[in-house]
Amino acid sequence: MTGTRFTTGRRLLLAAGAGLAAWPARAQWVPPRQVRLVVPFTPGGGADTTARLFAPAFSTVLGQPCVVENRGGAGGTIGAQEVARSAPDGTTLMVDAANQAVAPFIFRNLGFDYATAFTPISRVTVYPLVLVVRPDSPFRNLADLLNRAKGAPGRVSYSSSGNAVSNHIATAVLASRAKVEFTHAPYRGGGPALQAVLAGDVDFGFATVASAAALVLDGRLRALAASTAQRVAALSDVPTVAEQGFPGYDQAEWNGVYGPAGLPEAAVVRVHEACRAALADPGVQQRLAAIGAIGLGTAPADFAAYLSRERAAMEVLVREAGITAD
Repeated sequence: MTGTRFTTGRRLLLAAGAGLAAWPARAQWVPPRQVRLVVPFTPGGGADTTARLFAPAFSTVLGQPCVVENRGGAGGTIGAQEVARSAPDGTTLMVDAANQAVAPFIFRNLGFDYATAFTPISRVTVYPLVLVVRPDSPFRNLADLLNRAKGAPGRVSYSSSGNAVSNHIATAVLASRAKVEFTHAPYRGGGPALQAVLAGDVDFGFATVASAAALVLDGRLRALAASTAQRVAALSDVPTVAEQGFPGYDQAEWNGVYGPAGLPEAAVVRVHEACRAALADPGVQQRLAAIGAIGLGTAPADFAAYLSRERAAMEVLVREAGITAD
């Protein structure tokens, strides 16, 4: 979630395509039936976008039809629990968001352990976030919003895709850095959270550039700040949070592909190959670039190590920023 640099995005996408050519011959594993690609959020967010971009390549490489199923709610934990309880036969996979790293520290009594319930396969996409308001909002820049929050604690509200997901974390970190208090309104996914901003039900929200850029460009939303260390190409005139008085602020959505714990090694190799095939597809590359996203395609072992580091960092962040499942 933190520390991602977006200046290397184009190189990463090219590397994903180049690396596929050198990838070993396909493991001779085929799922026994149709593959469910579970997204533990409602349609409209980064995980859903990634899953739907990847589904055709998954069907081709895995040799079985692949359908995307949205199982939203409870900050992604409902769909995650469904996958955790699935048979490790390769017919149920998941595209989950960065909440994988933070959810264990704010949700209690889940009935499964994020650290042991899944087989990490690949960290596949990274989505910058942008803080947006309605065009008739009195907030013209980030300072306006923060000054209002300082003068009226708890009176400025924001939406998120649910507790513990990236836009909740991004706002909580901002509130902590700025020493202000916002009122949190969690929704069942990125689409409903963004709609809440459009409808004026909340004052602002962080949304993925993928879901918000078109609305900003056609004037239906106003963007006040980008969440990443560098400005994003799709909205290059929008200053970053860091540029507006918070050096080092760098938050983003990222998505990974997982199977249930105990997924056979041959299945892991084949699904990772499907991830790399999706990232090598020119149409997918073009779509990711158009929405300001970055393709990664990390190897399973590297992804597992990254998750371990992120969970350690998020445990500290949750405690110091006082993030709760409100």
